[in-house]
Amino acid sequence: MWNLSFFRLTMAALAAVFLTTACAGNPNALWQIVHNSCEPAARGADVPQKCIDVDAAQGYAVLKDLNGIAQYLLIPTKRIGGIESPELLAADSPNYWRAAWEARRFVNAKLGEELPRDEVSLAINSTRGRSQNQLHIHIDCLAPDVVNALREQAPKIGTQWTAFPTRLRGHVYRIMRIDDPTLDSVDPFKLLAVDVEKEGESMADQTLLLTGTTTPDGRPAFFLLNDHVRFTQGDFASSEELQDHSCAIARKR
Repeated sequence: MWNLSFFRLTMAALAAVFLTTACAGNPNALWQIVHNSCEPAARGADVPQKCIDVDAAQGYAVLKDLNGIAQYLLIPTKRIGGIESPELLAADSPNYWRAAWEARRFVNAKLGEELPRDEVSLAINSTRGRSQNQLHIHIDCLAPDVVNALREQAPKIGTQWTAFPTRLRGHVYRIMRIDDPTLDSVDPFKLLAVDVEKEGESMADQTLLLTGTTTPDGRPAFFLLNDHVRFTQGDFASSEELQDHSCAIARKR
């Protein structure tokens, strides 16, 4: 007779393989999971609850990503394509970044420790650098080399966009500091959009990564990094590349 724990692990592994395959070939998989499973389950329907959290009032769900030991995705419960969607810039649009930063508690719980704010990151990829056509913010550990690079440059980074002095994952990023400890008054989508419009670029080609830091006088703050699609350089603007889904920075401790 099979051990019950082994059976459950085996079934979980098979489900993970199935869902990974489904997402790889279905650009609407995330939307279908949230719309057909997570939302109805949160309302009491007799369907599998695949999300760890559903906030109907704020309009988002949090789903454990199958890629990585502690990666989660924050996904709106309304149909929103991605970073290019104009509804993200509406005055009454929810601040999904603030919600995603608060959802880092699930990463901490999965790892069994509270990561320093400069080791946690949120990422959203460009339309060219993503596989899903439903807005989702990746919540996960920052790669150790990126953590070190940001810590080294931190004293020199101000509140205006500036080029990051070294390439990250072989790509050119720019960076700015946000002096709002909770993102209560800043939405990175709207912050970026002002500059993108001024430069005559497209939001669809942009990627953003947010991570915690502190100001020179020790107050909590954020770093916001931005890249855009550069086809000639093989850059599809996926700031998820700066994350580490194995969370090596936590495992080293």
